[in-house]
Formats: sequence, C-alpha cells, structure tokens
Amino acid sequence: MAIEIPREKQQRLIKSMREYFDRNMEEELGDLKAMLLLDFCLKEIGPVVYNQAISDAQAFMAEKVADLDGSLYESEDQGRTR
Repeated sequence: MAIEIPREKQQRLIKSMREYFDRNMEEELGDLKAMLLLDFCLKEIGPVVYNQAISDAQAFMAEKVADLDGSLYESEDQGRTR
C-alpha cells in the first residue's frame, strides 16, 4: 500500500527537511532532492511506521475490550446483606 500525503503536507515536510539540512548537514537540500528524499522515506520507512501504528492501535483496543467486563458490569453481590 502506497502512502500518499496531500500536497500541502508534502510542502510542509519538504520545508522541514530543508530546514533540518540547513542546521545539521553540510550539504544543501533543494526542493527536488527534498522531494526525492521524501518519496524514498514514504516508500521505505512509511510502511514500517504505519504497521507499527496499526499494531499499537490493535494492542490498545484489545486491552480496552478485555477491560470491558471490569468497567461495564456491576457486581450482583453488592446489594446483599449478610
């Protein structure tokens, strides 16, 4: 599955990448190089990050579903007097 980012967000990411390169790298990063680097990251790194996010969301939801018994059900023994 290809990860597609809206053009506005692409431009924001490219700007951020260029600023990072300006501060931390000796090489200048132009718009074309930044777009190519972004495309590479989306293709190579994106699926790994996406899959981890899905795995984390599944684990979170499984934990919440497992806790439904404790959260939703009221003990039927609480109203009894001994």
